[in-house]
Amino acid sequence: MPKSKVRKKPSYSGVAAASLPTSGSGHGKGSKPSAPWYPVVMSALLVLGLAYLVVYYMAGDSLGFMVSLGNWNFAVGFALLIAGLGMAVGWR
Repeated sequence: MPKSKVRKKPSYSGVAAASLPTSGSGHGKGSKPSAPWYPVVMSALLVLGLAYLVVYYMAGDSLGFMVSLGNWNFAVGFALLIAGLGMAVGWR
């Protein structure tokens, strides 16, 4: 039976081990950093979603379009928040 090749294992030490990519990270060598506008849009969606829900709780009775939407206001606010969180997952 042929003998298999023995591979050298890298030596892991302190800071050098933290900078090595992990196999489960999903970001390969070809991954590019996000565009400069990406975190701005992500933050805007998160803040807009939170602000929409706060305004609905505080003044939803006096704003015509919020009264007509009823409980769908929660869907609008949470959709903005989920879109922002979805962008946060893809941010590099």
